[in-house]
Amino acid sequence: MNKPHPLLERGFHWLILSLVGVHACMAVTRVTAALWLLHHGYGEWTVGALISLSAAGPVLLSLWAGRQADAHGLHRPLAIGAGLGLAGALLALAWPSPWTLAPAALLCGSAVGIMAVAIQREAGLMGEDAGELKRVFSWVALGPAFSNATAPVIAGLIIDAAGERAAFAFAALLPFAAWRLGRMVPRRPARGHGEGPQRKHAAWGLLKMDGLRNLLLLNVVLTACWDAHSFVVPVVGHAKGLSASSIGLVLGAFAAAAVIVRLVIARWAARIDEMLVLRGAMALVTVVMLVYAWLPGTAGLLIGSSLLGLALGSYQPMILSALHQVTPADRHGQALGLRMLVSSGMSMTMPMGFGLLASGTVAFAPLWLMAGLAAAAQWPAHQVRNSLRG
Repeated sequence: MNKPHPLLERGFHWLILSLVGVHACMAVTRVTAALWLLHHGYGEWTVGALISLSAAGPVLLSLWAGRQADAHGLHRPLAIGAGLGLAGALLALAWPSPWTLAPAALLCGSAVGIMAVAIQREAGLMGEDAGELKRVFSWVALGPAFSNATAPVIAGLIIDAAGERAAFAFAALLPFAAWRLGRMVPRRPARGHGEGPQRKHAAWGLLKMDGLRNLLLLNVVLTACWDAHSFVVPVVGHAKGLSASSIGLVLGAFAAAAVIVRLVIARWAARIDEMLVLRGAMALVTVVMLVYAWLPGTAGLLIGSSLLGLALGSYQPMILSALHQVTPADRHGQALGLRMLVSSGMSMTMPMGFGLLASGTVAFAPLWLMAGLAAAAQWPAHQVRNSLRG
């Protein structure tokens, strides 16, 4: 009889399913709320504000979530996050209006911020070496990708069949499911509060570590590159006269390539060098974003988006693996909280900045800006490699 894989014995599959559940709650609530607002005559700016509020929760709570994860392990943050997600979905279900959908989006986004930090920290503890860390975080990155791809489709089907309230009701089931699945992961001894209140702001002290500081710089640049592509494709596709289905196909090619590269990393993780992958990804991003404006028609954009998906889909597993190697084990939660803070902060602010840049110059300007920053980021990547070798 074959012995189960060690990761399965540690409950890793339940961890990933829990992550899928909480991300799906946010995605279903966000899509359903956006459609409710549009169906009831509210402007597109309200939808943009709703999406920003989903990212605001992780910005506000990520550092606190990191301290909670370091002090209490997985299960307490999981319960807090599930409670917030349930509250948000029930609020939208009970009294749908702009004044309730806004805090619902904030609550569901906060749930993701709290639970994702705890789940990422727990996943890092399950990896026994650098190769296994890359494999673990490839699957961690696949969880949100899967939920973000499927949840809007499920929400749309439910809305067409039974209306928005039914979709909100479905969203309310997901945090409970995520909590139940997470409880099946074996408990680890919690560190507790033995280090006293002086650790309250310790996460900022981690920025004194060269390796982590440079990793966060790389994370900022690559997150902004992802957002720049998401912003530019609809704008440029419309300007080129592409149909909505063609624009959707281009975005879908990017997402599919990101999933494929994470599966490849999971399969051959032990043979992969984190910084070689990151530096190669940034070089590819630099080249493709520079020439993207001149790619011909739908076919050209499909090729360009697929290449960007391969490059940008690879960065999260590599960043998370390296982060766990350059920070102390008892402060992984705080380091992950810092990463969540900068990632969510970029997702909140960069789309508006890209819009101002594109409207003041040309539609492709955000891609050219990010190409330059990706090229410049080769230097901090070199410094991270030195930290890993040290």
